[in-house]
Amino acid sequence: MSSDHADRRLDVDRILADRGVRIIVCCGSGGVGKTTTAAAIALRAAERHGRRTVVLTIDPARRLAQSLGLTELDNTPRQVKGIDAEESGGELHAMMLDMKRTFDEVVLAHTDPARATEIFANPFYQAMSSTFSGTQEYMAMEKLGQLHARGEWDLIVVDTPPSRSALDFLDAPARLSRFLDGRMLRLLLAPARAGGRSMFSLVTASLGMFSRVVQKVLGAQLLTDLGGFVAALDSMFGGFRQRAEQTYRILQARETAFLLVAAPEPDAVREAAYFAKRLGEERMPLAGLVLNRVHRTTVEGLSAEQSLAAADELDRAGGNEATADALRIHAALAEQAVREQRVAAVFTDAHPSVPTVEVAAQPADVHDVDGLRTVGDALSRP
Repeated sequence: MSSDHADRRLDVDRILADRGVRIIVCCGSGGVGKTTTAAAIALRAAERHGRRTVVLTIDPARRLAQSLGLTELDNTPRQVKGIDAEESGGELHAMMLDMKRTFDEVVLAHTDPARATEIFANPFYQAMSSTFSGTQEYMAMEKLGQLHARGEWDLIVVDTPPSRSALDFLDAPARLSRFLDGRMLRLLLAPARAGGRSMFSLVTASLGMFSRVVQKVLGAQLLTDLGGFVAALDSMFGGFRQRAEQTYRILQARETAFLLVAAPEPDAVREAAYFAKRLGEERMPLAGLVLNRVHRTTVEGLSAEQSLAAADELDRAGGNEATADALRIHAALAEQAVREQRVAAVFTDAHPSVPTVEVAAQPADVHDVDGLRTVGDALSRP
């Protein structure tokens, strides 16, 4: 391995050993192994580095619970038993974001019980807290801020939401907090508070397509529900944006490390490259890229062309069918490895200073702690 390549290799153990790093954010497009990577990192932090760790997943498939031997995960951290951390003194806790419950917790923490009951019963709140675009990403930031403020863990590992775009994790909280901080809602509700039948047209003109879509979802009671929602949340306006900005500053701090996760596929690598550029623009600390599910050959120096030529020669000689088949399998694998290297170069050429680690494709899906240990070893000993 050249010294240049060695300098660009991501050393995950070095990050986990750094007690100044308190948050690791695993991000990337959907289906690239973020959840498994986050769980493997959290497990290794607890077992090998003695850190009291919590992993927060937003994975609706509940793979994390299964791989950690838990029957379920919910919005409360649960300690994972049976990990090998007695000698290191570490602990592992896991949880899965419940965005509505997290929103409910925010309301309960910042208003009195009677007003909270009024808010919970409001149809506009019920729709927004369950289905509005950006709510999941915003609540992931809220939960991260809560976990950080409690100070109970040495390390928080975040598995970001499976958004259409990885950039949604950074963009959606700001969009939703601007909506919730009350400026737009107060503007829209001003005609309603003043009375008059022109309210409907004014709201429609102000909200445009958003208003029409929400009216279709919530029906004719939209404006009444919206008015009640604004009145009930009056004491909380401003707090949403303030907390989002506070968590945003935490994500920019030295205590946070972003890990991009991508598979060697064009869309996933492009998404990782976009995210790396955005993190740089936002001055957020990018620790490196995890290139997941990489295929490698075990016979170095034997190209696909050489394998196919040798297989054809054996066919002509006769009697060596098994060997010829093995050579063709090797050729297919070698070709796939070359394709994946070309795809990965889209990222490495655009971001040559970002350290990278490759994790070989596993023979089966990771479904238990031993499988997570194998991934953790691959991350730390490439």
